[in-house]
Amino acid sequence: MVEVSRKIMSQNKPAEHFTCQAAANMSQANGSMDYFPEPTGYGQLPADEKGRRTILVTNDDGYQAGGIQALVESLRGLGRIVVCAPDGPRSGFSASFTCTQPVTLRRLSDDGDVLLYACSGTPVDCVKLAMHRFFSEKAPDLIVSGINHGGNDSICIMYSGTMGAVLEGCVIGIPAVGFSLLDHRHTADFTAAKPITRQVVAQLLEHPMPYGVGLNINIPATPELKGIRVCRQADGYWHKEFHYVEGDENEDVATFQVTGEYMSREGDHTDTDRYWLERDYVAVVPVGVDYTHHKHLPTFKYLENT
Repeated sequence: MVEVSRKIMSQNKPAEHFTCQAAANMSQANGSMDYFPEPTGYGQLPADEKGRRTILVTNDDGYQAGGIQALVESLRGLGRIVVCAPDGPRSGFSASFTCTQPVTLRRLSDDGDVLLYACSGTPVDCVKLAMHRFFSEKAPDLIVSGINHGGNDSICIMYSGTMGAVLEGCVIGIPAVGFSLLDHRHTADFTAAKPITRQVVAQLLEHPMPYGVGLNINIPATPELKGIRVCRQADGYWHKEFHYVEGDENEDVATFQVTGEYMSREGDHTDTDRYWLERDYVAVVPVGVDYTHHKHLPTFKYLENT
């Protein structure tokens, strides 16, 4: 775990309130439409006395996970690191955020180089709340998510909380990158991944990224990485996604466990993340949030009114 040098905030600190339509509906149902005022003195982190760049770090495995610990260790010295991560596992939460109940935020430590905050919400909550509470006046230079325990290549990006945080960065126009190691184990070894994360982040801090573009970077679980390849997302899907455990849904309750078998539609294509990962290369895929299928805009012109 990122070393806790001193406790700053009490567990009794009032929860952060996020107002959305669902929350507004709840307030209206209770006969109140109150909007909660901000406490005095919050809204922007104090300026860094050393003039360093600021890196916002999050993940979906929780702030105690080995992957985010390895990531923070690899980034030390590249700037001031602000960690705002879930207080427990949030894998598979994609781009979801919390709007039906309050979200809490608590600072656990500050050693001068790394500030650590735990959030009760999702990875996207972490980014949104950090932007609201710490970066209301000056945005971080980079958002870094991970290192995820398990791959987020191909279609997995659609379900990934790690990449949900990256895509939130794309939405708000802040450079963002997500790192994932192809090892789901709690005890995964991130030794070979750490030089990659440091190298890439250092380069991204020096080379401005295009607006609205993030990076999805997957790292093979091998001590002998052969290199890095920039490529496209593989076309695939998950098959047999649930495993039956017990019970009968027609009589009472049946229980299932998510699982699955990856199915590729790529054939012999050699320009995908899956292809390079299988050959022990780090795969880098530029991503964004424009879901428009531009190629097929003319296809559906027949639906327009004349």
